[in-house]
Amino acid sequence: MVKKILMICLGNICRSPIAEGVMIETIEQAGASAEWKVDSAAIGGWHVGNSPDHRAMKIMKNHNIDYKNKARQIKKDDFLQFDYIFGMDDENMDDLNRLAPANSKAKLLLLGDFGLEKSERIIEDPYYQRGDAGFEKAYQQCVVACAAFLKDATAGKV
Repeated sequence: MVKKILMICLGNICRSPIAEGVMIETIEQAGASAEWKVDSAAIGGWHVGNSPDHRAMKIMKNHNIDYKNKARQIKKDDFLQFDYIFGMDDENMDDLNRLAPANSKAKLLLLGDFGLEKSERIIEDPYYQRGDAGFEKAYQQCVVACAAFLKDATAGKV
């Protein structure tokens, strides 16, 4: 049975597309593409239909991740269709817990709780930062967290 992952951030143009791209790459490298489906979405609807921020696209391209999805907003059905929904920060998690219907099947998890030091577990929103450094840091955090999650999931720990 295919397991489904949904990456969430505030606008679905910075962190969650990077996390989606990294998770897909991590799964492909593990030879497990047939076992997983990955998507991303936003808490808010401001950027629906838009491509990710140009800096997020640049970072993904620099790391050979081909990304073509457009921003979308999370919907109630996502909580019933996805097995794992990951937030990038505590505000995302508060919003996800508030939005989740009572019959949600999804496990709501903070991506940074996997493989990252406690001081690095929040994947900060780089949108208002100048330059690419915040996007690169988010990418590097996602690389560690996605690999750690996949290892735990494969071992039946999640």
